[in-house]
Amino acid sequence: MRLTSSDGVYGDPDGPSARQVRRSFLSEIFFEIPGGSHHITSSVQGAPVSGPRKLVIVESPTKVKSIAQYLGDGYEVQASVGHIRDLVEPKNLPPELKKGSLGKFSVDVENGFAPYYVVSAEKRKTVAELKKALANADELYLATDEDREGEAIAWHLLEVLKPKVPVRRMVFHEITKEAIEHARDNTRDIDEALVDAQETRRILDRLYGYEISPVLWRKVGPGLSAGRVQSAATRLVVERERERLAFTAAGYWDLNATLADAVQKGSDAQQFAARLVRVNGERIATGRDFDESGKLKSTASMLSESQAHSLAAALKDPSVGIQVANVESKPYTRRPAAPFTTSTLQQEAARKLRFSARQTMSVAQSLYENGYITYMRTDSPSLSQQALNAARSQATSLYGAETVPDKPRLYSGKGKNAQEAHEAIRPAGETFRTPSQVASALRGNDFKLYELIWKRTVASQMADAKGSTASVTITAGPTPVDGLTATTVAEFSASGTVITFRGFMLAYEESLDEDRNASTDPTESKLPPLTTGQKLRAVEVEAAGHETSPPPRYTEASLVKTLDELGIGRPSTYASIISTIIDRGYVTPRGQALVPNWIAFSVIRLLEEFFSELVNYEFTAELESDLDKIAGGEEDRVDWLNGFYFGNEGHRGLRSVIDNLGDIDAKAINSIPLSDEITLRIGKYGPYLEVAEEAEVDLATGEVKPPRRVNIPPELAPDELTLTKAVELIEAPVVVDRVIGVNPENGKNIVAKDGRFGPYVTEVDPELTAEQEAEAAAALLAAAALLVEPPAEAATAAAGAATGTGATTATTATKAVKKPAAKKPAAKKAPAKAAAVKPRTASLFKSMDLAAIDIDTALKLLALPRTVGEDPELSETITAQNGKFGPYLKRGTDTRSLDNEDLIFEIDLPGALELFAQPKYGARRASSALKDFDEPDPESGKAIKIKDGRFGAYVTDGVTNATIPKAETIEEIDFDRAVQLLADKRAKGPAKPRTPAKRATAATTRKAPARKAAPKK
Repeated sequence: MRLTSSDGVYGDPDGPSARQVRRSFLSEIFFEIPGGSHHITSSVQGAPVSGPRKLVIVESPTKVKSIAQYLGDGYEVQASVGHIRDLVEPKNLPPELKKGSLGKFSVDVENGFAPYYVVSAEKRKTVAELKKALANADELYLATDEDREGEAIAWHLLEVLKPKVPVRRMVFHEITKEAIEHARDNTRDIDEALVDAQETRRILDRLYGYEISPVLWRKVGPGLSAGRVQSAATRLVVERERERLAFTAAGYWDLNATLADAVQKGSDAQQFAARLVRVNGERIATGRDFDESGKLKSTASMLSESQAHSLAAALKDPSVGIQVANVESKPYTRRPAAPFTTSTLQQEAARKLRFSARQTMSVAQSLYENGYITYMRTDSPSLSQQALNAARSQATSLYGAETVPDKPRLYSGKGKNAQEAHEAIRPAGETFRTPSQVASALRGNDFKLYELIWKRTVASQMADAKGSTASVTITAGPTPVDGLTATTVAEFSASGTVITFRGFMLAYEESLDEDRNASTDPTESKLPPLTTGQKLRAVEVEAAGHETSPPPRYTEASLVKTLDELGIGRPSTYASIISTIIDRGYVTPRGQALVPNWIAFSVIRLLEEFFSELVNYEFTAELESDLDKIAGGEEDRVDWLNGFYFGNEGHRGLRSVIDNLGDIDAKAINSIPLSDEITLRIGKYGPYLEVAEEAEVDLATGEVKPPRRVNIPPELAPDELTLTKAVELIEAPVVVDRVIGVNPENGKNIVAKDGRFGPYVTEVDPELTAEQEAEAAAALLAAAALLVEPPAEAATAAAGAATGTGATTATTATKAVKKPAAKKPAAKKAPAKAAAVKPRTASLFKSMDLAAIDIDTALKLLALPRTVGEDPELSETITAQNGKFGPYLKRGTDTRSLDNEDLIFEIDLPGALELFAQPKYGARRASSALKDFDEPDPESGKAIKIKDGRFGAYVTDGVTNATIPKAETIEEIDFDRAVQLLADKRAKGPAKPRTPAKRATAATTRKAPARKAAPKK
């Protein structure tokens, strides 16, 4: 039974609902932590709770202060800090449940797919505090985000807190006073269909990952994972690389001409560019006329290199007639782009700001929580009436009434599986704050993204840009051309667009993705006035050689766009999906491009061959569509999960696929033949080439030697490993280990080597002389002799001789023979061998050359991690070191990334403290310079940048940081001033560390007087 009421208040007059019974059946019994150590603060910061209040629970702590201020007295706002419960790891299930139908997934697949939830250990304190706050509340408002995850968090809070007071679901999509008050006055019930959809998605991902990932571990490698969306995304990247591998470039030639009026001379003659399109009436081939194998796929003609040069030379002759054959003008109209959805925001931020998807979502989250923009997880490009009015009003005031159309522009979602529940991403409020109005409050990336959102929103309600596009056809000839005809006629084309009314372009222009075969024709450029029959002259004619390009690799922007168009996953999850495939080692970013690693080829091949339906794009999109139906109450979650896992008429079922996998040839899955003799193999330690040479027999053992193996450099992209390159790697001389010096501290040789994971240096014991080897052998024999127990008589005699009582002892021993034999003592165990000391090793930096590294650099590498200094406040040591994900600083358990490896040796304590003063997100944000200078610092020789720090903007060369005085702006800081600030900072020396206060002893400790409670407003 589902309990609802018209005003959105939950009551419980008839006991729990059927849904609650079903879900609670296997929910973890929550153990409350007694005596929470933190008192609960009220909506007025610092004031203690007193008397009944209305408790409001939001997701993020960042929202607490703003929402509390908008709600005022009588409301206490607390944060759940995201989800409080999740599916337990199967290994952590109670012992009695591990053997049942729950044991594999923590989901009871045999009893309605009932999940087993637990409150995570890190959230128990949060839940205890929320329960304590609830005990003093007379109403509970669940104000989590208005999406499936937010709805699920609200439901879990209800399950765990078990409130005995009225409960209201409060939703809003922007954090402004008006929006919060409206949400408070217009509450609703929890949408259990949304909860069902979220729960189904979570169970689906658990089933998918826990069934398929182990197959990857056994057949490809440990630590790999499969996922409903991540595997589809990885497949897209791998398929694009396969296209690049199969691609064959084709060369072609054409002509570029610079033309001008034949009569006008000098500066009065306006020049323009034109491109050859026909010769003797036959169209000349462009890049679009070739297929992926490099073959001409159309009827276009190809000019040879010699023909192109001959034609260019012939047309330079002033006697050759050149004239305008045709002029055609068409009206030009361009519409503004729709306001941002989550997907289009990620795409445009990547193109314009070079943000990763994760960075975009992180900055957008911050802007939303601080009241600058509306909710950033949305599929809808539509604007509310309030937003339409705000955008139109602002466009009118800033750009003029003529730039705004008579009626508002209305947009609707075009993406597959788009949900229209939310508004587009736009500036928050009934009136928009312009970028100049928020410039003092927002810095760095926050400001850049807000400005982008503001421009796009305002432009979306502005008029079309208008103008005209002129297309001109020009003929040259007839003229004799070697290799062609005696009456060769060349035809050129030129075009240009003139914008006569800029409209929305006054505010914003959308960026476009790379097009490998885009025309090189000049666009949106002005042509001089031209008329049919007008005589022209050739200022310059050049033969131009071209080569077709392979399909461009996916960037984060284009991958997000493709996933969205295919309806795979949700845009709000794309950032985490891209991060996952990078973290798993499937993909490596190279600039803006996403390059698949060879391990991804093995994973996708296995999935395609044995789980083809599960990585089928249409099937994956259908899963998303089905989740939408569950969210809309059109599909039952249990029936749907049964069909997915156990199968139905249209689907085989994951369980059946797993049970009938058969044998998987791991060697075949991890092999890619390059030729009859050379095979690429993906092994435990990375990819390598295996050369099938004639079988060689080891004369000593009679065994056949294994095939020769050659490592593939990690920086070599898959499409760069051609057969020619493979042969080059195989025939390359083997890098011999090189002794580069001796460590003066221990006398060991320092050797430079090339290993599986790249070049490195290591310590090796020096080779012994013959005399030293003999001494070492004698010492080993002597040590072994000590382990052998001497005969009893010899031992006794020896003991007697030593004490002068040998005869007596012998007699006693003889008499003792008549006594019962004494129990033989246990044999002495040989002392355990000391663990072999592992030699120190250190990888070379990416900027270092194995052949050129010297002893000093090698010793510095081997000494890592380097101690930078001690944090004066925390009394913790800060070290600089290199890791799997690059160089970083470490202080206790806290870390900060460094911009480059050189800083490991160069950063000083003040520079390190400056980085640790930034929160982790802030540190990443600060790494993007607000301003760069072309010239390096004259003293350090390093690049100078202005960055945004915790205490404001500062100048840095990567080692020395100098704060910019408050009286100066960033724009005022030129190169000379930046150099001066750094020099002044160096002259002062490092900041004097503060001495940490001594801890008071028990005898001298005094309690601080209790603070008075802040008065209520």
